[in-house]
Amino acid sequence: MAHSNGNGAQSHHTQAFHRTSLSFSPPTSNGAGSFSGMMAAQAAHVPIPVPHGAAGGQSFSPTSASPSHGRSISIPAGDHASRPRLLTPFDQGDIKILLLENISQGAVALLRNQGYQVDHVTKAWSEEELIEKIGDYHVIGIRSKTRLTAKVFRKAAKLLSVGCFCIGTNQVDLEAAAKAGVPVFNSPFANSRSVAELVIGEMICLSRQLADRTLEMRAGEWNKVSKSCYEVRGKTLGIVGYGHIGSQLSVLAESMGMSVLYYDVVPLMPLGTARQVDAIEDLLANSDFVSLHVPELPETRNMISTAQLAAMKKGSYLLNNARGTVVDLPALVESLETGHLGGAAIDVYPKEPAANGPNTFTDNLNGFESRLRACKNVILTPHIGGSTEEAQKMIGTEVATALIRYINFGSSTGSVNFPEVALRAITEGDKGMTRLCYVHNNVPGSLKAVNEILADYNVEKQSSDSFRDLAYLLADVANLDQADLREVYDKITKTKANILTRVLS
Repeated sequence: MAHSNGNGAQSHHTQAFHRTSLSFSPPTSNGAGSFSGMMAAQAAHVPIPVPHGAAGGQSFSPTSASPSHGRSISIPAGDHASRPRLLTPFDQGDIKILLLENISQGAVALLRNQGYQVDHVTKAWSEEELIEKIGDYHVIGIRSKTRLTAKVFRKAAKLLSVGCFCIGTNQVDLEAAAKAGVPVFNSPFANSRSVAELVIGEMICLSRQLADRTLEMRAGEWNKVSKSCYEVRGKTLGIVGYGHIGSQLSVLAESMGMSVLYYDVVPLMPLGTARQVDAIEDLLANSDFVSLHVPELPETRNMISTAQLAAMKKGSYLLNNARGTVVDLPALVESLETGHLGGAAIDVYPKEPAANGPNTFTDNLNGFESRLRACKNVILTPHIGGSTEEAQKMIGTEVATALIRYINFGSSTGSVNFPEVALRAITEGDKGMTRLCYVHNNVPGSLKAVNEILADYNVEKQSSDSFRDLAYLLADVANLDQADLREVYDKITKTKANILTRVLS
């Protein structure tokens, strides 16, 4: 299980894992992922050389017979012994990652540079496709269209982690993932600027009726009018949800001469001269534009419906770039058809097509599409709020990095369904150090059982936390020989609370 770097040197950083429950037991053909495979790799190791005199932010990549197995790490200032040591899974080609929905090539490159096998697919997969194929993969990366259900997780025998290369995670059964010991990572802030800029563009387009004028010109009609066309300067923008997107939007709007009101469920410090209101009704009644930036929760479902639309100023505009369930769209259609609202911009919908193509946004989807498409001064976009090259690059980097940290080092920081635990890096000077990653049920006595197993050994570092019914422990144990490590590993995997145990070395 050891790997040549092309010059005869071999990587000795290996991993073994064991998941409780027969339905989740990983295959161990050829020792891949097994304790014996890890031991063989340790026994055969030769340290990876590090260039002399490395300082600052230098990096190195051991050469490899296969480009997909090349690795690169950042080398901080300091002597050789203080540099972080790579803890890598099984062998360099053993971790298989599936990336769906055309995730950025930057993420693909980062993951392949770690030596992982990456399968990149441009479309979403159905539940049936996932159930058939998910058993081959240790990690899956998705965006918003792929649904990871409890049925999928029951078939995911090898799965270690999920990466949502987007803001939301409602497409994943987070409880089922947690029960399987699988952390889910996302990118909650990387596309904030892209969404905020889209809203600015939508406000200008709505206030100048640009969508209608464009359609008329494409149809050969010249219709030069100024009636009901306005500047955004001097108007009031109401922001519902003053988080990363809402606050950035606030700053951009003020720079264009707009006044900003915002409503949030918690008191928040304003940026610029924005002002928080105590009730959403106050915001609706006093805003020329209302922009929604809230998560999908039971409390936000249809939070803008008939009563809220009636409370908005006549001729005002509604913009939803949040979640499709936040606005009662049939009620919005009614408000547009009666002329109460001056227009709307909608980027998200309760049900969205699974793939691009003609005749996909029809009444067969939600039932209101034809009426919505017929409304005047309405901008309809296909969930593109975060679809910029810049945002996708940042999302790819953020989520891929979180996946690498978890696979290679056990760090769960940033997970949405998992206890957040991290330990400082094991360095090149930490000879004979082994990291135990223990995912377990949050029940009394679970830590006692593990600590009794480790009582006769030197535990250099240990950290644990819990999240609802799940708990996670990281422990760095020094000077375990093969026999000791075999015994510790076997005992921990047999504890009653065990869900998933991994060994990194």
